[in-house]
Amino acid sequence: MKKNIHPPYFRTKLTCACGESFEVGSTRENLRVEICSKCHPFFTGKQKFIDTGGRVERFKRKYGLK
Repeated sequence: MKKNIHPPYFRTKLTCACGESFEVGSTRENLRVEICSKCHPFFTGKQKFIDTGGRVERFKRKYGLK
C-alpha cells in the first residue's frame, strides 16, 4: 500500500439510541446511530405491517386486483 493516502482506522465505540453500545472498526471515532440489531424490528421479531392511508386498497382498486 502507498503511504499517507489512507485515512486513519480506529477501533471505536458505536452507541445506539436504545442505549446499546459495542466496539467496531471505522475511520471515525465515537459513532452514534438511531437503530441497531438489538432494537430493529426485523431482528427483534416485532415487525408490523402498517398500511398508511389505505395504500394497498387504492392499488388494488386502481389495477383491478382482488
